[in-house]
Amino acid sequence: MKILLLGEYSNVHHTLAQGLRELGHTVVVASDGDGWKDYPRDIDLCRRSTGKLDTLDFLRRVALALPRMKGYDVVQLINPVFMELRPERLFPIYKFLASHNKSIFLGAFGMDYYWVKAGLDCETFRYSDFNIGHELRHNKDNDNFVAEWLTGKKGELNRYIAEGCDGIVSGLYEYDASYRPDYPDKTRFIPLPINLGEVSPRMPHPETDRVRFFIGIQRNRSAYKGTDIMYQSLVRLARQYPDRIEIVKAESVPFAQYSRMMNQCDVLLDQLYSYTPAMNALLAMAKGLVVVGGGEEENYAILGEKELRPIVNVQPMAEDVYAKMEQLILHPDDIARRSAESIEYVRRHHDHIKVAQQYVDFWSR
Repeated sequence: MKILLLGEYSNVHHTLAQGLRELGHTVVVASDGDGWKDYPRDIDLCRRSTGKLDTLDFLRRVALALPRMKGYDVVQLINPVFMELRPERLFPIYKFLASHNKSIFLGAFGMDYYWVKAGLDCETFRYSDFNIGHELRHNKDNDNFVAEWLTGKKGELNRYIAEGCDGIVSGLYEYDASYRPDYPDKTRFIPLPINLGEVSPRMPHPETDRVRFFIGIQRNRSAYKGTDIMYQSLVRLARQYPDRIEIVKAESVPFAQYSRMMNQCDVLLDQLYSYTPAMNALLAMAKGLVVVGGGEEENYAILGEKELRPIVNVQPMAEDVYAKMEQLILHPDDIARRSAESIEYVRRHHDHIKVAQQYVDFWSR
């Protein structure tokens, strides 16, 4: 098949393309590299700024790229907002793609109308980016997302694409649960892809018996992701056990540097409000790190995993995060078990070639 993967989140499309090419398919990735992360792509759709000159240059490059986005068997969009343009500009581009290619699929991999709606109903999830139980989480990020997606033009674009596309691929349990009530017959869960051949294992550090905890912080999204609570719990743990743990903090650093820092650690603190490990956590697990974050039973059930339980699942409360991390440092043998299970978990469910075949099967349906 000839396949166009349009847009990028956390290296999902680039890694999927690698698997598809190994299966013999022709694949083009067109994206902005997910912004500052700068992941590889074949067609560069990076928008340098929202200034007038950069906007005009970006529109020119998009216009030049569109003829290269015709004649594919499959086009998959990473998100309804698949380029860094206002929804009003994306409507005609989507229509162009739909009319000049055989089939078009929507990816459910991140923020969109259906994810916001599910989080706000306080019923779909026990907790999420938008709710804890029946209470809504209010912060600047959430207020913006609600305005953009639930009542704004982005939501209108999302609903239009979801209704008209040939299928919807959900990459996590949460996104599957968000789309399935509205589109049960066209939604398919497929795990996220990890290229195990490119994963370098974590480096042992025999010079110290301390457990190294790694946390990545995006300065502008700490409250939204829950890293504020996780970091505070980690600092408290370090004060209680100064000879047993070491904190390694990456604050808005380039991906290559982030990955090197991760390689020297034992435990990764990931998203607090998630049920599932996403690309960052899966990459860490493939390296043998133990993830503290989302590992609810719904995650294992949608994968059909009945044996492995490598993730330290935490509830979105500081006391629970602290208690679960304390148990890790008090029982280092559990770190070794979870590390081995983490590698096996990624091998079983997220190998990029196995995942690519699942995509081919769904697209061909």
